[in-house]
Amino acid sequence: MSERDSSRPRSTRTRTVPYTGGTERRGPATMGQANMIRCVLRDDPVHINIYDVWPVPAGTRLEAVIDALRALVVRHEALRTTFPHASGTAPCEQVVAAEGEFTVTVLDHAELPPDGARYATTVARRARAGRFRLDREFPLRVSVVAQDGAPAFVAVTASHAATDGSALAVLREEWLTLLAGGTLPPVTALTPLGLAAEEAAPAGLRKSEASLRYWEQIIRTGPQAMFAEPRATGTDVRVPQLTLRSPRGAEALARVAERTGGLPSTVLLTAWCALIAHRTGQTTCVAAVPTSNRFLPRLARTVNTVSQDALLSLDVQVPSFDALLRKAWGAALNAYRHSQFDALRLWEMIGDTTYERGSHFARDIVFNDVSTLPATLAAATPAPDGPEPELSWGPDQVLPTRVLTFVHRTAPVLHLGMWVDPGLFTRDEAEAFVTGLVRLLEAAGTQDVPFTDLTEVTGVRPVGRDTGWTRVDGCWVSPPAVAEALSQALGGLPVHVAVDSPDTDAPPDTADPDTAPSDTASEDRAGRHLTAFIASDGSPPTPEKAHAALMAALPGRPGLLAPRRYVIVQGPPAEADRSDGWLRQRILMEGTGRGRGDVT
Repeated sequence: MSERDSSRPRSTRTRTVPYTGGTERRGPATMGQANMIRCVLRDDPVHINIYDVWPVPAGTRLEAVIDALRALVVRHEALRTTFPHASGTAPCEQVVAAEGEFTVTVLDHAELPPDGARYATTVARRARAGRFRLDREFPLRVSVVAQDGAPAFVAVTASHAATDGSALAVLREEWLTLLAGGTLPPVTALTPLGLAAEEAAPAGLRKSEASLRYWEQIIRTGPQAMFAEPRATGTDVRVPQLTLRSPRGAEALARVAERTGGLPSTVLLTAWCALIAHRTGQTTCVAAVPTSNRFLPRLARTVNTVSQDALLSLDVQVPSFDALLRKAWGAALNAYRHSQFDALRLWEMIGDTTYERGSHFARDIVFNDVSTLPATLAAATPAPDGPEPELSWGPDQVLPTRVLTFVHRTAPVLHLGMWVDPGLFTRDEAEAFVTGLVRLLEAAGTQDVPFTDLTEVTGVRPVGRDTGWTRVDGCWVSPPAVAEALSQALGGLPVHVAVDSPDTDAPPDTADPDTAPSDTASEDRAGRHLTAFIASDGSPPTPEKAHAALMAALPGRPGLLAPRRYVIVQGPPAEADRSDGWLRQRILMEGTGRGRGDVT
């Protein structure tokens, strides 16, 4: 039988599995649930639904597989939870059922493909299509992949409103324990309703408020996007998967941890941030770190969706790797402590803050370390026998990020999965980046690495920006691109954008941005911002309308930052390319444009 034929089941049947023995409860949704429900209702199901593949031990009967699944459903409230809500509204309540039923699809094959795990993964990935009905649907779609009646794999697709990747790993570990005849200890981790009660208590509310303040500070002052450069365009980008497997990288990581006394996870995060900041030419690495909330013991093994982003802000203006490592743990812990928040209020704050700043928050780099979770499929991946490191490319998928990194394993193989924007990295450049990460770990395993040597050590070069780019308000910006975008947004009106002096009493810097240097020490002076001059001979736009029009153009264009001030003048100067002429034009009106009055 051909491999293509072996991927077609000989028979497909559905089993309805009843369960009883739970306790009926209800209460408010948790902050993590509300965060993911927002995504479940908005995003493409293929992008938001999660999955895992569980290998079935040889000799296991189908009934044992189903009985173990039933036991997990009774054991964990999240698997018996629905979210009732009226049509057109978002759920804010969760209901735990005492009894019910779920279905298991059995795909029986005469012969499985040679790589059965890969085939089972395909089954799980396909099941992501179709939005989960939060008010009524069981949160797991379970398929048993069998050969001649014998279960070989269980492909699980899950609603992200009920579980996250960590929860699936806990379920997998407990399911294998049950199949082996083991006894599970009582559940001591917080249940979803228990977590909701903690969050609603005064201490929980204070924690949420502190998280909002922490995020606001970073969004108000940090780079609006790490990849603010000429090739960064678009929002949802089709991104290919790059996988690295390297025993050499794992050995180097262990040596760095031993030499410095740092945790391997922190060492790897530090190296990744250092290389990202080096490649992007940024002085601060701002990254989303989703697996943050489980650093608390009572949440470490909860079956729930507690995944909320920690927003890491790591100042990389230090002389060497060891100096950055000493800062990284504190910065990461600070981010983790501020990763519990009301997601709706968070995004309201982000909208208000970015409108006032004139920026667009881009979650463009994500670092997701799942290597510390309970045993996963990746943990069973053997070390590569071929080239070192082993690099392979997988399928594309649409992601709203520029670089997404999953750390699957750190020993005895360093196993990373990366998705990189092909507009920013050719395949050769992407492979050079992950190889450079291994080279940095190898160098840091024997001695401290000066950051002046990063290009030589890693082979990764900083991105090139032409002289039209400058650093303003902590962000890399192209003033000519801002002028062009604002002109287009205002129907073609002539626009000039100048970089203001940090001395608020001094006039704008009217040097030609096409000849001004783009990377000087002066560009990090506090207070640099932009002023836009807009020429109008007819009905002039107000600063508020100009700001609103430009803000609508910011998504997907990280090299744009709104001016701090809009000056509407009577007509352009005779020589529009001579910036000092704009200063002599008659001013019709001026302002920040930040008022949210009538901007239509």
